[in-house]
Amino acid sequence: MTFLSRLLGLARDIVIARFFSAGDEADAFFVAFKIPNFLRRLFAEGAFSLAFVPVLTEYRNQFTPTETRDLIDRVAGTLGAILLGLSLIGIVASPAVISIVAAGFIDQPGKFQLTSDMLRITFPYILFISMTGMAAGILNTWKHFAVPAFTPVLLNVSMISCAVWLSPLLDAPITALAWGVLIAGILQLSFQLPFLYREGLLPRPKWGWRHPGVQKIIKLMVPALFGSSVAQINLLFDTFIASFLVSGSVAWLYYADRLLEFPLGVFGIALATVVLPNLSEAHFKKGSIHFNKTLQWAIQLSLVIALPATIGLFLLAQPILCTLFQYGAFESSDSLMSAYSLMAYCLGLPAFILIKILANGFYARQDTKTPVRIGIQSMMLNMLMNVVFVVTMLQNDFIAPHVGLALATSTSAYFNALMLAMKLRQGDIIESFSEYGMPLLRILMACCAMAALIFLLMPDIEVWSHWQWFERTYHLAQIIVPACLCYLIMLWILGFRRNHFVL
Repeated sequence: MTFLSRLLGLARDIVIARFFSAGDEADAFFVAFKIPNFLRRLFAEGAFSLAFVPVLTEYRNQFTPTETRDLIDRVAGTLGAILLGLSLIGIVASPAVISIVAAGFIDQPGKFQLTSDMLRITFPYILFISMTGMAAGILNTWKHFAVPAFTPVLLNVSMISCAVWLSPLLDAPITALAWGVLIAGILQLSFQLPFLYREGLLPRPKWGWRHPGVQKIIKLMVPALFGSSVAQINLLFDTFIASFLVSGSVAWLYYADRLLEFPLGVFGIALATVVLPNLSEAHFKKGSIHFNKTLQWAIQLSLVIALPATIGLFLLAQPILCTLFQYGAFESSDSLMSAYSLMAYCLGLPAFILIKILANGFYARQDTKTPVRIGIQSMMLNMLMNVVFVVTMLQNDFIAPHVGLALATSTSAYFNALMLAMKLRQGDIIESFSEYGMPLLRILMACCAMAALIFLLMPDIEVWSHWQWFERTYHLAQIIVPACLCYLIMLWILGFRRNHFVL
């Protein structure tokens, strides 16, 4: 289901690139979308979920069904009221928010006004998608993963529909995308409610700030809010700096990030979503041995997926971007600039996925403080490197200074992942790093064979722009499919079997 969602997400971005160039209008929308998206990742699938799922799991295992349903009702009422107030503030204060997040737009009045207008439309999305995130947390705790994983499909369908059919009817066609975001939030929440009703878990919202379970979630959520926000704050800081760079920089970073989100979402987020309730259950019911085994399984599987994805995205960055986006208003120069960003971002893919897995090792044990401390250190390092890399590239007339932002994000991610792993090892949650040595060596050997095959099969990069979309797709498939098969065959030759990937 997550794969389907990400596939339609790519389709959505293809439509956006075809209808709207990587210029001022696209930059304006991506900023207006990034702000509620930032809050969504904090509340819908970030700090709230990381605090809510372990507490809900505890209530399900140690309290009565009535007490569990009361917790759900109180959380729904409290979260809903807070987010409603936040949404209203965001609508009123949208110009001020844009002044902070994209200060480089202030000197461009038309671009600034367009961004502010679209933010007023997109901001209420945080209310609907956060309540959707709560519903997803409930369903995931009851081991129903398909419905929450399918729900993001509705965002992509809504935005594609609005881009195709609504945009020609509006004076500012790009605002159709903003309306698509708002409509999607309503659809996503409405879609999950019948499934909650069928399980007898449909919330009846009640204010419950002083409820013990709500207080426990808040206590866990406050530090988790900082921990899970680190990557998102880094992205907002990237946007702030990119707003001062050449027009198109925000869009180039966006398209690169979206392609990175495909493997990160399909495998990283999906794996982390399944691991969190299993780790929580292991902590409360099955003991440390099962907890360690679950974490070890997730780490090994993440490496098997992340390392070849990193190499493939790096080597095929421009062919992939050209095949997916270089049509209509999206030009070859946009593909090249986005490819530079993607190559820098994808270097951090293994770290991005490992962070999601390793952090869950703390959250499942209701330790939200340790990931926060490490995350804040990582965030400060990232901000420092952002400035250093971009200033250095500007002083040396580097062709794409926005790449420094992506490179800083990837570098700080490795620091974050390494510190999390060391803390888990110090707490004997990870028994030993040595047990990963031989599997990692085998994975790297398989990746080398795959990379050699990609070099052998890839045509000269300049011919891609002259091909039609079906020719680009055909030649890309001729590279990716054999490369994937080569990687899998090499894993088998080197000793990996199906039982290595089963928990």
